[in-house]
Amino acid sequence: MNSDKNYFVHSSAIVDEGAEIGEGSRIWHFAHVCGGARIGKGVSLGQNVFVGNKVVIGDKCKIQNNVSVYDNVTLEEGVFCGPSMVFTNVYNPRSLVERKSEYRDTLVKKGATLGANCTVVCGTSIGEYAFIGAGAVINRDVPAYALMVGVPARQIGWMSEYGEQLDLPLDGDGEAICSHTGVRYVLTGTNLSKQLI
Repeated sequence: MNSDKNYFVHSSAIVDEGAEIGEGSRIWHFAHVCGGARIGKGVSLGQNVFVGNKVVIGDKCKIQNNVSVYDNVTLEEGVFCGPSMVFTNVYNPRSLVERKSEYRDTLVKKGATLGANCTVVCGTSIGEYAFIGAGAVINRDVPAYALMVGVPARQIGWMSEYGEQLDLPLDGDGEAICSHTGVRYVLTGTNLSKQLI
């Protein structure tokens, strides 16, 4: 821990002045956090992670090695970013055309998992506890609890908050219970929700 801070920064990491970093967060080897970034409590930034100025990272997020979180990306609480996954912030980039005024917002909601080497195209929203498989390409909004795989990504199922696939059709009506937690999930059409007890 830094003597005057309540979070850890490895000696090889760079944290620019002005960055807000929450208690208990850990910033590992060769990471770079820009001065406008807002990082919550208990966050882990792995080796070679970059965090831009206009980025918000919620409490208890885990960002694995070699991930760049560019401007206009917001991660809510408990998001997992797998190794080398990719965010973008310009939809149609060209080196010879300045498009910094055209950044599109990306929102990843609470508890979502973004698998290793997946790509999230800017301007999309990923629902709570959605699960994006390794190598998938997200180019449209993802519903809460959806299991997405492929290029471009398609939904193949539903996931519990615990991270286990639920035995439910993609649409229709149905119920499933997470075998690990006993929590009941209810599917209505194409909307899955956790049943409150």
